[in-house]
Amino acid sequence: MVSIIPDRLLPDTALSVAGLTSYLQDLLEGDRNLRSIWLTGEVSSVSDHPTGCYFTLCDPDKSAAIRCVVWNSQRQKLLKLPAKGEQLLVLGSIRLYGKRGDYQLNVVQSLPAGEGLQALRLRQLRDRLEAEGFFDPARKRPIPAHPQVVAVVTSDTGAAWGDIQRTLAQRYPGLRVLLSPTGVQGESAAAEIVRAIARVELDGRADAIVLARGGGSAEDLACFNDERVVRAIANCTIPIITGIGHERDESLADLVADKRAHTPTAAAAQAVPNLANLYLEHQQRMLNLASVVRERFQTESERLQLLQNRLKRLPATSRTLRQATGKLEVLQEKLAALNPAAVLQRGYAAVIQSDGTIVRQTEGLELGEELTVKLSRGVLKVKIVEVLDAE
Repeated sequence: MVSIIPDRLLPDTALSVAGLTSYLQDLLEGDRNLRSIWLTGEVSSVSDHPTGCYFTLCDPDKSAAIRCVVWNSQRQKLLKLPAKGEQLLVLGSIRLYGKRGDYQLNVVQSLPAGEGLQALRLRQLRDRLEAEGFFDPARKRPIPAHPQVVAVVTSDTGAAWGDIQRTLAQRYPGLRVLLSPTGVQGESAAAEIVRAIARVELDGRADAIVLARGGGSAEDLACFNDERVVRAIANCTIPIITGIGHERDESLADLVADKRAHTPTAAAAQAVPNLANLYLEHQQRMLNLASVVRERFQTESERLQLLQNRLKRLPATSRTLRQATGKLEVLQEKLAALNPAAVLQRGYAAVIQSDGTIVRQTEGLELGEELTVKLSRGVLKVKIVEVLDAE
């Protein structure tokens, strides 16, 4: 049996489903606070459709969820596309879908939330600094091979300071170490690090700076990703070595530093050479030099012996040698005969005028003129008192 409810039994306030949906739609979409709202949550599901990307955003404890959609016209504008399991911070407006009677968030922007948002900001800062050339290897300065003074910028109460002191003392005894203390975590740490670097530069004694901190969480090391610290390292006239955190950690300060190490101890080791190794290297160089000298001496000795043996094999009475010897004797006799000194030794003398001309005849000489008479042994100064013609 079918019962029919007369119209007169319906309440005057009864609404149709469409009427209720329209009423709720006016409430939700007409609320100014819901036209542009930020929501944060975890993506629990994602599905792509021809019209857009649909995903569900829920609280971490899964106690509440909301359906979201990014239309294709907005997808390229998102800084972070939804991915299952990630924390997002989304901006959108509430819309009600009448056919299903549910509401959804029409998303116009999406950012990583929590650690993801920090990572995005860090990546943007890194990209900007890299574009300015801060990480260019060409601008990095060499660390002095044998520094006399090393400055350390770190906390004076941290374990890193003790590790650095021990390492420097073991590797390079006699090194002068300066401490410029600073906070290395917290909101004020970045400004303190900048001031500590400036103090070292103003002091002017340090040949190199070690900027160090022991391991910690990402929040603890955040000051080494601060733009002020990066610029202070880049603008410092003294080479800087960083040793921040553990091997897995990498900060912007590491990227801009002239040299980086994974730990404070490793940074101290890179700041100075190992004196014991220097001694060993010096001894090895001396041994190498002595070996080279011995080899050269042996080579030259063998060459000299070879020449001596060749000389011994030359015939002492060969015809060519006799002819050459006879010719040499003749030339020596001719040379002796032409030697003015030999003529003088035979009793002759050379008479020389004041202008250096040798007198060969009396013609042209004048009475009273002074002459020099050069003998085999000694010189005479004479004056002409009479000139006789040659017979």
